[in-house]
Amino acid sequence: MARTSKTLPAKIDIAHLISAGVLASACPRALIEEVLTQTDKASKRERLLPAPAVVYYVMALALWREAPLEEVLRVVCEGLQWMGGGQADAVQASKSAISQARTRLGPEVMRQLALRVLRPLGVVGAPGTWYRGLRIMALDGSSMDVADEVANAEFFGYPGNSQGNGAFPQLRILALVECGTHAVVAASMAPFLKSEQAMAAQLLERLAPDMLVLADRNFYGFKLWQKACTTGARMLWRMKASQRLPREQILSDGSYLSTVFDSEDRARRKPQIVRVIEYTLNNSATPVLDSYRLMTNILDPDAAPALELAALYHERWEIESVFDELKTHLRGNSTVLRSKTPDLVQQELWGLLLAHFAIRQLMAQAAWSRGLDPDRLSFTHAVRVIKRKMPQAAAVPP
Repeated sequence: MARTSKTLPAKIDIAHLISAGVLASACPRALIEEVLTQTDKASKRERLLPAPAVVYYVMALALWREAPLEEVLRVVCEGLQWMGGGQADAVQASKSAISQARTRLGPEVMRQLALRVLRPLGVVGAPGTWYRGLRIMALDGSSMDVADEVANAEFFGYPGNSQGNGAFPQLRILALVECGTHAVVAASMAPFLKSEQAMAAQLLERLAPDMLVLADRNFYGFKLWQKACTTGARMLWRMKASQRLPREQILSDGSYLSTVFDSEDRARRKPQIVRVIEYTLNNSATPVLDSYRLMTNILDPDAAPALELAALYHERWEIESVFDELKTHLRGNSTVLRSKTPDLVQQELWGLLLAHFAIRQLMAQAAWSRGLDPDRLSFTHAVRVIKRKMPQAAAVPP
């Protein structure tokens, strides 16, 4: 284990070199130091890889998925030597030293940073982000392969079917996303067998009264719906065909009011009134699959007409693009998250989410400076530019 720091110019250490660029714009070193102190993970002595450097390194892993661990450290540090006038030596750290440094850091620091950093980006009036004063959000989940190690398999579990288990263990990730910017605002991760509905409860704490949250039909449960509504946020969730929603009052726009109850409320003493919108997409090759039934807590049709909400619901698919950015464009040719223990897998995924947020923040700034919707910009191109121009990214306008 390395126990001494590199010889660097006065007042320049590895963390200063790494802390330039787009990653630091989203996650400043002062914030990292604060979280390290709060979690009791600050370096107790001089090390080759002090804790702030390891935080930036974990984030940088998302940008250089194709490179070996040691090479990622070299590329990041050498690429940012301009901060020290080009005088800093290259960092030499073995794979074992990097692994030990990441193990010392653990996953909680990265999780706490994500809680502090991940947030909505859309300013009021920003193109593609708002609907009648409400920030358009989406809630959904996905799964990711992790390294096929015994510890990972025992903790996360395998997907399976009648033919047997899948090739790799998988973790489940649930995300709350701002549709207009693709910024992940909050996330939760768990073993594969944990349901998305069970994971959703903690993410609902991040809702705000200015949000309109879109969700697919697998999420509805009376208690979850009720908890979401108590945040003051507006909901627009698709409902399963099996859910009983009697037509109690037809409204002027063709939607209708109905009442839902908790399944445990046998006497039906605590009803909750909801508004239901039903529609079918025309000219579809699969009309049965394209029949929709949405439920919202916006009861006034003048505040949000049914036709507008029906059109708006399909913004929910923006979150699928976010998962594609995380799993394909950032993960690249890597088949799996490459960490070999559950703690490091979670640490790696929080780093991935922080790096994605940093990229999306830069893209939003660049788009809005020209009055564009961030959807008009290419995420893949942005990643390539950031990898080429990482040192300058914090020093020049988007």
